[in-house]
Amino acid sequence: MDFEDVYKTYFEPIYRYVLRRSGSEDTAEEVTCETFFKALRSIGGFRGECGIFTWLCRIADNCYLTYMKKKGRVVSLEDYANSAFLTDGGQSVESAVIDRDDVRRIRRALHDLPKMYKEVFMWRVFAEMSYDEIGALFGKTANWACVTYYRARKIITERMEGIK
Repeated sequence: MDFEDVYKTYFEPIYRYVLRRSGSEDTAEEVTCETFFKALRSIGGFRGECGIFTWLCRIADNCYLTYMKKKGRVVSLEDYANSAFLTDGGQSVESAVIDRDDVRRIRRALHDLPKMYKEVFMWRVFAEMSYDEIGALFGKTANWACVTYYRARKIITERMEGIK
């Protein structure tokens, strides 16, 4: 696996992923750079048990938590895990609790999703990639990416209804 290709392909999506988590361009830039530095050092250990994006997101998550600790900001794992799904605006405690429950159910539903569906869903939701970009990553069309995303979303919705 050529790291330069990984960097060119995934830098922008990982940056957007971290930006969505942190809400700060400066933080996203610093954490994304650290993510790729760590990925470069450990690319030989990448076993392919998950997609490269999933692997990079996990590294980014760890880098973000480390960054926040160094800055003296305390982030609970639960708050951090939910941050992508919670809005910034004055949300009530009740709706935040409901959202946290939704996040837990989404995680459970995502866990057993087939790899292709999981990756397309993550690219679309967490990296905010267009269907054209997702299709190009898989060597497919934008229509394929759109259909795959909606199928993944349908499976997640059905599973969430069964998870209480």
